[in-house]
This record gives sequence, structure tokens and C-alpha cells, in this order.
Amino acid sequence: MKLFITGIGTDVGKTIASAIITEALEADYWKPIQAGDLDNSDSHKIKRYISNPKTTIFPNSYALKTPASPHLAAELDGIAISLENIKEPKTKNHLVVEGAGGVFVPLNATNSVIDLIQPDYKVIVVSRHYLGSINHTLLTIEALKNRGIAIAGIVFNGNENNPTESIILQKIGVQMIGRIEDEPYFDKNVILEYADRFRENLLKL
Repeated sequence: MKLFITGIGTDVGKTIASAIITEALEADYWKPIQAGDLDNSDSHKIKRYISNPKTTIFPNSYALKTPASPHLAAELDGIAISLENIKEPKTKNHLVVEGAGGVFVPLNATNSVIDLIQPDYKVIVVSRHYLGSINHTLLTIEALKNRGIAIAGIVFNGNENNPTESIILQKIGVQMIGRIEDEPYFDKNVILEYADRFRENLLKL
């Protein structure tokens, strides 16, 4: 199983969700494009968060210096992102692929993050509660459906907000895989607890 983790925007909790899903499935992890924070990248965070001995963390196809949209970060590094250079790592294990920002974050003048999603991927959308998140969630789901991309489910990040969650689930018709509460911190033990909660729903995908 190959799961692509995307968000309704930036800083909505994709990496925490990716850590939980990676731990729950003892999957391998790959972030094709990292922009900025190279000494404490999302791959570094995944390594700190997971406990299982089976996960392999594959290197980024592009590791860019500037914390910015990938197209701009690449330009500042004097390169251009090409989809031809983004090659999925070979593994016989489950694979968790983490995107960058939302689905229409540009990679170059032509391609966006949504173009990284391969036909055999199932997408998990991470939605965080804030004013406007309903619209951003529905737009993300609509964009994926318009491309014919399989949506495995949704993860809500933040304490329960029933009016928001119920209308989103009613409109999009996909399952809720789980919720990540507003925790005071995340470490291996907290990630493992969430992995145990999420595992059953993930194994049904």
C-alpha cells in the first residue's frame, strides 16, 4: 500500500500525521521535496518520532535550502525541479509519501504537488480546524476527485469540532481515519499511542 499524505495548506500537521501512519503500518517513509530546515527536516522528525525497527526513511529527491514554496526555493538554489528526477524508492514495504504544503503548491512553472501523486497512491488529507478550513478541505477534496485520484480518508488535526467535522464528512463522502488532538508535545510514546488508535482503519484501506 502506498499512501500520499497531503494537507489543506501549510502547517496543518502533515508530518505528525505521517509519523503516526508510518508507525501504525511500520511503513517506509519518503518526502520527495524538502524546502528549508535541512538540519531538522521532516525526515529527521519522522526518525525521532517512530519506534519500530522496520521503517526505512528514504532521502529527498530535492533538499532545498529556503523555507518557501518549492518553485521559489529551487530558483534560489539555482536549480529547477523536474518530475523526471523524482523517482519513487523501491520497497516491498508499505510506503508513506509526504507532500509539501497543499495540492496546488507549485513545483515549477508547470507542475504542482498534485502531480506527484501516482495512479497507485491512495491519498490521506490532513485537515486542521481554523476559520476557513471547511472551504480549504472541500476544495482539496474536489481537486483530487477531479483528477480521478483515490482518496483513502481524512485525518482531523485539532480538538473535536463537531459542526466542522460533520459537514465536511457529509459533503465529501470519505471516511475519517482518526483525529489528532492538540497535544502539549509529541514524542515516540505519544506517536505510538496514536498509531495504535489509527491502525485498524488504516489496515482497512
